[in-house]
Amino acid sequence: MVLGLGAALGAAVVFGIAAILQAVGSRKVPTESELNPRRLGGFVIALLKQPAFLAALALNLVGFGLHFVALRLLPLYLAQAGIAASLVVTALLATRLMSDQLSGLEWSAVVAVCVGLGLLAVSAGHAGDSARHHGLTVGIIAGLVVIGVLGAIASRSQHGVSTALLGLLAGLGYAGVAISARLLQDGSVGELLKGVTTYTLPLSGAVAFILYSLALQRGSVTLATTPMIALQTITPAAVGVFVLSDAVRDGWWPGAIAGFVLSAVGSLILVRFESIKD
Repeated sequence: MVLGLGAALGAAVVFGIAAILQAVGSRKVPTESELNPRRLGGFVIALLKQPAFLAALALNLVGFGLHFVALRLLPLYLAQAGIAASLVVTALLATRLMSDQLSGLEWSAVVAVCVGLGLLAVSAGHAGDSARHHGLTVGIIAGLVVIGVLGAIASRSQHGVSTALLGLLAGLGYAGVAISARLLQDGSVGELLKGVTTYTLPLSGAVAFILYSLALQRGSVTLATTPMIALQTITPAAVGVFVLSDAVRDGWWPGAIAGFVLSAVGSLILVRFESIKD
């Protein structure tokens, strides 16, 4: 439990920094970019030419390594709430590096997230078994197809609605990463390579990363990040509790629910501190 929670919070620090760098790099790429198979290669190449984006990519890989450890050791609701705390990191960095000032409401949000994570940590029971689940695997594959199609449609527009929709789809993609990581089988390399989730994990991450980059260049970071964080946190948490048997300590359901709500609400309040000035 201690190792998993430490990994989740470490990932939050890395993701909080990476989000700002990704926004800076994405906004230097022409906004007519879209999720089109014929243009996707050019879009990715253009992103990779941005130093800030490359730094964000490297940090996200480090963050994923830490997040993976948390996903294997903790209930999904606790691992995902820990990652949502990246917004706290971004807010605090903004006050030091971007001359932003935290109001009383924002400081209250910081405290809410910290208290919420504390409640979740205290109320968390054992993580459910990481076993094969055919229905979930099929659901992830079907979800990736739907996310890709809707992402291609949404990326054709420069309207604010497309920013929110792309962020929402990115959140579902990252939810696929978390669920796939949980479903990975322990064993030999050969057994791992035979598992479908070995491939849905990186594919979900790549799709989500591109969709989030498209969202960031179309509208405010707030509008892109709010639905992403919400879906990235809530979807795996629900799957963990209702499908994968993630446990809550006896008598601690009210504390777990209160902790989740405090973390989610506090994180959403702090999303605005990811805004980057051009």
